[in-house]
Amino acid sequence: MKTKVWFITGASKGLGLALVQKLLAAGYRVAATSRNVADLQKAVGAGPDNFLPLGMNLLDEADVEKGIQQTAAHFGQLDVIVNNAGYGLLGALEELSDAESRANFDVNVFGSLNVIRKALPILRAQQSGHIFNVSSIGGFTGAFPGFGIYCATKFAVQGLTESLATEVKPFGIHATIVSPGYFRTSFLTDNSLGVTKTEIPGYGHVREVQNAHQHSYNGNQAGDPDKAADVMIQVAEQPEPPVHLFLGADAYALAEEKISSVRKDMEQLKNLATATAYAV
Repeated sequence: MKTKVWFITGASKGLGLALVQKLLAAGYRVAATSRNVADLQKAVGAGPDNFLPLGMNLLDEADVEKGIQQTAAHFGQLDVIVNNAGYGLLGALEELSDAESRANFDVNVFGSLNVIRKALPILRAQQSGHIFNVSSIGGFTGAFPGFGIYCATKFAVQGLTESLATEVKPFGIHATIVSPGYFRTSFLTDNSLGVTKTEIPGYGHVREVQNAHQHSYNGNQAGDPDKAADVMIQVAEQPEPPVHLFLGADAYALAEEKISSVRKDMEQLKNLATATAYAV
């Protein structure tokens, strides 16, 4: 049996489920959470010795703490945290309501923060651990019309994880941002992708993007979630894992395009923008 104990949120489908199945097959011990524990148990089908299914409300700090403590008590340790739970949100920024936008931040950002806060006392005490925060290539480049709020949540995940990596390094803990491209999961289905209730005439290009994601991309994504899970497991075993983990050839291409664009903008105004110090 592999020694590390993993704790994975949003594990009843998609990348989370693929990761749970790969880990159990490899002999790891896994605690996994979902809003519906029966669906999770049915999807995984593993016995109690190395698998602990948990029904957990990410937005309830007491419930999150209970799940973390149950995991540590059941397995005697806690080593790898994967904040995978989240959902997409489609709509132009003008269309999305305050409630729709805040709800996306609550799950995608504050839910992960709840897990991080409740897991860190255990990881700090043992002076080891690894936290994976699943972002998106949309958390590195926001060039996706209609995904502004979703991208904003994932940009927040990127930023907080970069800070987290520096904060926990003295304790022997690692933090990694996972930025997948398009993988063939249920992310683009109704269960994982919210759509604004208000559509404003004139945003035809946003509707085109919306239609493409819901009807053309869905089911045709190039990425294999099982292979993504394999990469994450390998990274977790590295003595010095990276802070940034891009997954998929499309994610790499989009990241390189963003980096090139930023460099171009910087160079264009470098002389002007850097001549801003007080005159000596």
